[in-house]
Amino acid sequence: MSAFRDTGFGSLQGLKVLDFTQALAGPYCTSMLADHGADVIKIESLMGDGSRFAGPYRDDDEEKSLCGYFQSVNRNKRSVSVDLKSKAGQEAMRKLAKDADVVVENFRSGVMDRLGLSYETLAQENPKLVYAAIRGFGDPRTGASPYKDWPAFDVVSQAMGSLITTTGPNPETLAKVGPGAGDIVPAMMTAFAIMAAVYRARETGQGQFVDVGMVDAVLSLCERNVYQYSYRGLPGRPEGNRHPLICPFAMFAAKDGYVAIAAPRDGMWKTLCESLDMPENATDERFATPQARLANREACEAEITTRTSKRTKAELTDLLGGKIPFGPVMDMADIAADDHFAVRDMIVNVEQPGCKTPSQIAGIPAKMTETPGRIRSRSPFLGEHTEQVLSAIGYSADDIADLIEKDVVKATA
Repeated sequence: MSAFRDTGFGSLQGLKVLDFTQALAGPYCTSMLADHGADVIKIESLMGDGSRFAGPYRDDDEEKSLCGYFQSVNRNKRSVSVDLKSKAGQEAMRKLAKDADVVVENFRSGVMDRLGLSYETLAQENPKLVYAAIRGFGDPRTGASPYKDWPAFDVVSQAMGSLITTTGPNPETLAKVGPGAGDIVPAMMTAFAIMAAVYRARETGQGQFVDVGMVDAVLSLCERNVYQYSYRGLPGRPEGNRHPLICPFAMFAAKDGYVAIAAPRDGMWKTLCESLDMPENATDERFATPQARLANREACEAEITTRTSKRTKAELTDLLGGKIPFGPVMDMADIAADDHFAVRDMIVNVEQPGCKTPSQIAGIPAKMTETPGRIRSRSPFLGEHTEQVLSAIGYSADDIADLIEKDVVKATA
């Protein structure tokens, strides 16, 4: 069964996106567009995006054709498999780009230029084209970094963008953020920038080059580090599970795990004290104001922990849920059983070839009342839509068969 059903939905219906990306940052960006109705055509080499084979696979998967990583960030897309180093493959991509709205790529700087697929080349035939690049340190077109030729992955952008600097339990123990924030934050910012540029292109007929550096995006995420250094000369150090400027705003131990509590305002603090049976702390001079609570952070947090550690997460939820900013620390087993994520469609079934039952991936967080996005199809097999896409731009069946025979393109029946 085809991975793509053109049923027409979403705010971006009619937007044509050529996706030359791989791994996580680029595919996450384009999946955001596809989730809201854009026709995202994933352009892959004859070997395919490396994340196709990264795993994990289900134990009952008899085919092992689509892994969890690839399914998660390539849903809703079509796949064309082409040898971009071949002249015929490059020509096919230039034809495909003539009526595209957006091109997205995350190669190293200069790669697409050498393939004859640069922004400048494609824009000659398609002036309204929005061409977006995600690179570790940006593109020289908007500012030539001394690191412009360095490759980068998530951990590099987390490190150089100062996210790792402030993550960890103490200054001696730095920690990478678990999810791929060094990829996903740049992806989100690129999706926003693409839509800003598309809006302008539709107003004026003029496209443009959109450049997002992964390290730049992570530094923007860490905006607090910038102003704290400017205002206070603080270079940034691990903050543990607390906020450096307000208290209480941290993780606290429960009998069976941890909970998050944020009660920095006086009214919230009073409610917290009453709910945890510590009314004496509501009038204690050490905790009388937000400034006092911050100055006496250790004592304040100790008073809270003494109470929370004697109760389970469920008991604390009954005591504090809805009264102050509060939430139990959840793992995926907790999330899968929680009604919030079910009613918000945040865990979605997707077809899993080789298995008798669907797999699940993360849903779409941006909800819209008139033009809702949705996950309409699994991720595509390599080259699953090659013939369909090339046929739509004028290639005959014989032309396509010839390209397949010469290993210019690959098509999956």
